[in-house]
Amino acid sequence: MAGHSKFKNIQHRKGAQDKKRAKLFSKLGREITVASKLGGGDPDMNPRLRLAIATARGQSMPKNNIETAIAKGVGGGEGEDYVEIRYEGYGPGGVAVIVDALTDNKNRTASEVRSAFTKFGGNLGESNSVSFMFDRIGSISYPIATATEDAMFEAAVEAGAMNVENDEEFYEIICEPDDFSEVRDALETKFGEPEQGGLAWKPNVNSEIDEAQASSLLKLIDTLEDSDDVQTVTTNFDVSDEIMEKLLAS
Repeated sequence: MAGHSKFKNIQHRKGAQDKKRAKLFSKLGREITVASKLGGGDPDMNPRLRLAIATARGQSMPKNNIETAIAKGVGGGEGEDYVEIRYEGYGPGGVAVIVDALTDNKNRTASEVRSAFTKFGGNLGESNSVSFMFDRIGSISYPIATATEDAMFEAAVEAGAMNVENDEEFYEIICEPDDFSEVRDALETKFGEPEQGGLAWKPNVNSEIDEAQASSLLKLIDTLEDSDDVQTVTTNFDVSDEIMEKLLAS
């Protein structure tokens, strides 16, 4: 789990928060719009939209933003012909990287992703070249203060989750992707809105890297996440807390 929790720490980094939040809402809105366009605007009848809304709510996306994104998809607005693309490759130190994108211009996105990998010492691979190093999961996060470890574990298992892990700040409830909505709803009824929730890639093997490699990798991740087309970036890197703190402080 070390690589996964380290990646979560990156996601929680402080920085240009407002800019990052606006970009995040734009990406969440894009997923909601695509889900609405493909399966209709009723989340009860559209599992993908239900998941997209749950994920957006988990990131505190305002209700009116969510409703606007749904209306955009249902109305079939121009410029909403997005396609899903997954890129796989290796970053500095042989770290596995999965990039999930939603784009209306595949050439532009491919060029941006390839350029980022090249600039920071990585290289793109073929489809499925690294995904075997990850498991697809449903992931739901609650602050540690939400409940005791026993209470959270009991509630999660009762809801249909596979496991509960914690990093002293958050519980991460892990479930099968198909069970995500059901597990999330059950936990929300008991504990309220989660901190985060959605489908994720969880490394089943980690790649240890040194400080120089980690520095380049963080720049690669930042550059990829800065692309409007990129929805998520997942890696399997593992680095000491000491190095991580040093890099995040610089």
